[in-house]
Amino acid sequence: MPLPTSSDVHVNAPLTNLSVAYTQKAERFVAERVFARVPVAKQSDRYIEYNRRDWQRVEAKLRAPGTEAAGGGWRIDNTKSYFCDVVAVKKAIDDQIRANADAVINMDRDATEWVTQQLLMKRDVDWRDAFFTTGKWGLDLTGVPGVPGANEFKQWSDDSSTPIEDITDEITRIGGVTGYEPNVLAVGPHVFNALKNHPDVIDRIKYTQKGVVTAELLAGLLGVEEVVVAKGVVDSSAELAAADATDYIFGKKALLVYREPAPSILKPSAGYCFAWNGLLGASAYGSRIKRYRWDIIASDIVEGEMAYSHKLIAADLGTFFTSAVA
Repeated sequence: MPLPTSSDVHVNAPLTNLSVAYTQKAERFVAERVFARVPVAKQSDRYIEYNRRDWQRVEAKLRAPGTEAAGGGWRIDNTKSYFCDVVAVKKAIDDQIRANADAVINMDRDATEWVTQQLLMKRDVDWRDAFFTTGKWGLDLTGVPGVPGANEFKQWSDDSSTPIEDITDEITRIGGVTGYEPNVLAVGPHVFNALKNHPDVIDRIKYTQKGVVTAELLAGLLGVEEVVVAKGVVDSSAELAAADATDYIFGKKALLVYREPAPSILKPSAGYCFAWNGLLGASAYGSRIKRYRWDIIASDIVEGEMAYSHKLIAADLGTFFTSAVA
């Protein structure tokens, strides 16, 4: 054996320019992308809802000389409200752990990143439960492998299906009822893959300069402003569980909605995300990260909070496609 050995001249140590952490980029999450954010000063409050049909009914009539003009008006509902729940999570950095950590491990940086990821995942899970499910919207359509019946469509993973017609038909239907055509389609990755590889889609873009179906290209093809692909993942298993239960937050479904880009009075939208920025130290997104000392456990604490309310505003401005692919 040659001496000295390789272990005598080199002791393995963590690399200072490489580490492996499964942090997800913020753009993989959709809670801030599908519906407009409405910053609010108070945790809870009311908003006004006008009756849609009163604004679509024609009350104007011919006026004979010397007679009054036809009268009319509208009803309002001033009982609608929101409440921004506060979600929070913290990571304790023990003094002994900090003192024993290698230089490459920045405990404050890692704790801040972990806390931020926790809040982003929680917000998207809450968004999914509020919007991305059946029984919420004006119409639920179910994908089936066989011949579609009432309120059904052939799953878009089938080459003989008609996803472009299915989606554009709903855009037209909603526009004919509300006067607002849906402008955003939110899909899970499985659905996006089926759409971009569908023969009908490929055939329609084969002469484009790109020749590759992107979310932007698909949006133009469908006649919407944006196709949002929800790529966030979560592990739903318990801590230290033997089995891995990681999967996309958003399953094989799609949501077509009208999004008002600039929330204001007399502007309808399928939904809004209220963010309580009046909370001390909160950002415009209703979030804050703080660091403080907890001497009782001899640790520094990195804590994050978010205060938000995912509020469905107008159910008739959305259609939900469930089981969109096999």
